[in-house]
Amino acid sequence: MLTVHHLEYSRSHRILWLLEELGLPYEIKHYRRTRAFLAPKELKAVHPLGKSPVVTWDDKTLAESGAILQYLADTHPDAGLALPVDDPAYADYLYWLHAAEGSLMPWLVMKLVFQRVPKAPMPFFIRPVARSLSERVVGTFIQPNIDNHLALIESWLEDRSWFAGNRMTLADIQMSYPLEAASARANLDKYPAVKAYLERIRELPAYQTALEKGGAPTP
Repeated sequence: MLTVHHLEYSRSHRILWLLEELGLPYEIKHYRRTRAFLAPKELKAVHPLGKSPVVTWDDKTLAESGAILQYLADTHPDAGLALPVDDPAYADYLYWLHAAEGSLMPWLVMKLVFQRVPKAPMPFFIRPVARSLSERVVGTFIQPNIDNHLALIESWLEDRSWFAGNRMTLADIQMSYPLEAASARANLDKYPAVKAYLERIRELPAYQTALEKGGAPTP
C-alpha cells in the first residue's frame, strides 16, 4: 500500500487530494514542523533531502509533489485527470501544471522568507535596518511580481471554471497550493475570480476529505 509522508502545512495536501479523487487506498504518516517551521529530521530517513511530500510503496520512494501527482495520474488514466497530448486543452494543462511551482510559488516563498528576516535572532540595533530592508524588498520587488501572476490567473479564470478545459484536471490540483498560500498571506478581494475558484475547489468532497485527514495546506 502507498504511504504518504505528510508534513503539516505543506504541498503534500495536493497528494492527499489526488488520492481521494482517485479513490486509492493509502496510509498517512504525519510529521510536524519544528519551531523554526522546518521539516523534522525524521524525514531524512525517508528521503535524503528531508522534504515533504514523499510517497513510498514496495521498494519505491518518490519525492516532489509535481512528480508524485503526475505519476499517480498517469498510472490511473481512467480518472481523466492527466490530459492526453491530443486534447485541445493540453497546452493550457502543461502551462499551469508547471507555472504553479516554476513561476508563482518561488515569489510566495521569497515573500515568506523576507517577512521572517526581522524576526530572526540579531542584535537589537540591527533589527530596524533588517525590517526596513525586508519591507523594501517585499514592497518594491516581490509583491509586484506576485500581483502580476495573480492578475494573470484572475484574467484566466474570469470565464473559466477550471485551469485546463471544461473539467478539473491535475493542473487544478497543482495550482491549488500556491493559491491557498496566496490567500493565507494576502487579501484577494482584488481577484474575485481567484476567490471564487478557491471556494469552488474547497467544496469538492475529495478536497474536504484531504483536509480532514491532513489538515489545512497553509497555516
